[in-house]
Amino acid sequence: MTPPRARTWGRIGNTPVVRVRGRGSGRVSMAGMACYKAGERSRLIYSIREYRGRKGEPKGFAWHDFRDLIVRARIQVGGPIVLVWDNARIHLVPPLKEFFEANAHWLTCWPGRACRPEVEL
Repeated sequence: MTPPRARTWGRIGNTPVVRVRGRGSGRVSMAGMACYKAGERSRLIYSIREYRGRKGEPKGFAWHDFRDLIVRARIQVGGPIVLVWDNARIHLVPPLKEFFEANAHWLTCWPGRACRPEVEL
């Protein structure tokens, strides 16, 4: 991400210089879901994680962050969820597979390997 831009005026021929304090703030990760329900507006439900390089700070999303995002989506949408899932490595961990199986009554996962119980990881 770039620092904010500032606008100013200057005399003709003299380019104004605007100084911005600080250096790069680190890494920003985002996970999101586009949610649709018949007869209602679409929603974007997302989560942001910022990494500044501090000791003990997680760099990215863990499996429980994805689980919490899915649960928040269900609460906001107020009904069953059909999740179109990719095969990213973090999405294939056994705890997420167990979460999908335990919540099969409201969560349908398609088409990733983590969603299908017959496929071994």
